[in-house]
Amino acid sequence: MKRLKATYGCPVELALEFVGGKWKTVILARLKQAPQRYGDLRARIDGISDKVLTERLKDLERLDLIEKRSDGTALVYHLTGRGESLRPVLEALYRWGNVLVEDLPVTIRP
Repeated sequence: MKRLKATYGCPVELALEFVGGKWKTVILARLKQAPQRYGDLRARIDGISDKVLTERLKDLERLDLIEKRSDGTALVYHLTGRGESLRPVLEALYRWGNVLVEDLPVTIRP
């Protein structure tokens, strides 16, 4: 993850430092549904490589959006308080995605 700048042009620019890019928001959306193990995330996110998933998870941890915890048998990724604060944003993106599905020739995998 690159270092945060000292000054941003607008709040959206700062927010995108945290959730921008192809994969961060997808990972956060999966973790919004429930805490997940690495393998579960890997299986549920089409097209992401192990290397990229590992890098994005580390980025999100450094940004204090997610954390790893042991469930007694494995490490599980959870949203932190800061990550939970994204819940309304992720839900809005989910609703908008459902609107787009109605207008575009695409399907969403469950």
